[in-house]
Amino acid sequence: MCELEGLGYRGKALELLRGADCSVGDILEISSRGRVYEGILMPRFGAGAAIIVKLKSGYNIGIEVTDMVEIKRLGRGAKPAFVAPLLPKQNPALPHVVIMSTGGTIASRVDYRTGAVRSAMSANDLLGVVPELADIARVETEFVFSIYSEDFCQRDWSELALRVAKRVEEGVDGVVIAHGTDTMAYTSAALSFALQGLPVPVILVGAQRSSDRPSSDAATNLIGAVRAAGEAPFAGVGLAMHESISDAAIVVHRGTKVRKCHTSRRDTFQSVNGLPFAVVEDRVVMLSEHYQRRDPSRRLVLRQKFSDAVVLVKFYPGFDPSVIDFYVAQGMRGIVLEGSGLGHVSRVCFESIGRAIDRGVVVGLASQCVGGRVNMNVYDTGRDLLGLGVVAFEDMLAETGLVKLMWALGQTDDTRQVVELLRADVAGEYSCCTLLREGSLHYRGGL
Repeated sequence: MCELEGLGYRGKALELLRGADCSVGDILEISSRGRVYEGILMPRFGAGAAIIVKLKSGYNIGIEVTDMVEIKRLGRGAKPAFVAPLLPKQNPALPHVVIMSTGGTIASRVDYRTGAVRSAMSANDLLGVVPELADIARVETEFVFSIYSEDFCQRDWSELALRVAKRVEEGVDGVVIAHGTDTMAYTSAALSFALQGLPVPVILVGAQRSSDRPSSDAATNLIGAVRAAGEAPFAGVGLAMHESISDAAIVVHRGTKVRKCHTSRRDTFQSVNGLPFAVVEDRVVMLSEHYQRRDPSRRLVLRQKFSDAVVLVKFYPGFDPSVIDFYVAQGMRGIVLEGSGLGHVSRVCFESIGRAIDRGVVVGLASQCVGGRVNMNVYDTGRDLLGLGVVAFEDMLAETGLVKLMWALGQTDDTRQVVELLRADVAGEYSCCTLLREGSLHYRGGL
């Protein structure tokens, strides 16, 4: 098998490329249907017979192979590869910020063998490709993981919390964590509970588009996150991403009040039932008055244990309550029910819920509505669930409630103490009042 076959080319496409003595990485001129394309020959992936070239714009296109296609090799080129630039000089007078790398799109590049996005860049790479960071902070980098966010689990949260705590205790001015966006809100909640009494900001940041794409949001997000970590007056866990689809500003959301709301938009993260901490442009502008102030003398309390014996169950019409019995039989110690409206599930579930609670399983209930709060005193269904011992999660997101129950069960085996922790506002997960104005999910616009 020749190189081109190994990189996905077959049939007429392979014949044309061989005839022009082409290799992947060469610069080609391809004529097709009256148009001429110039670009770098790339590996191909998937079905079909197109020839893949990278244009000068940075985008890849596929050119259909027909009898009208002509190929001319303009020159030999280097195969696509990433070479980290030289690191910029550091200014010792600037705030000391540590960037921790865990993987995800912000630390990824396109795998030109398969066309998929893969984790490939270290924290040092991120610093090298965003030299503007040297004007904002004295940046240090640390590799923690190289995994996609969907592969995160409770032990990874614990390890990450330990690593952050170590750097905070060393006296850094802030920590930035490069993380995949899919489960970044779960990790921000986990760190919010695990890192109590933070003296400085800890900012999670991600990207919706990998850093080798012309439309990437990675650099802008990272610059905003580092500025917030080094300069913001608040202390605590935040999540920094684009405020809108433009590059105008980065918004920093509270770690326990944020949800990913869109699969691909830059402004996918939105604060729910609360205001973000701040907006970052050329400076940090606070949006909320309710935050703990930065105080380097404050001592961090690390409580990084999480239980993995917790499950999130979404209620729906026709829900089979035997699902609850199954999880109890599997040894689950906690169940978060995502109920309808103000906090309801069908009465056919009551018997299974009651059995679970009688066996020492902690059952919490959040609403599957995006905004608003659970109020289980309005209707008989909610009041009866409270009577069974279900814990109302007020205006806490179901995902945050899941993480909090995992955390609470990691702190104690005493069910009463777990319930007390769930009812306490530990890390800003509960709001004293519900935002009722139109568009309450968004502070200056929205999706």
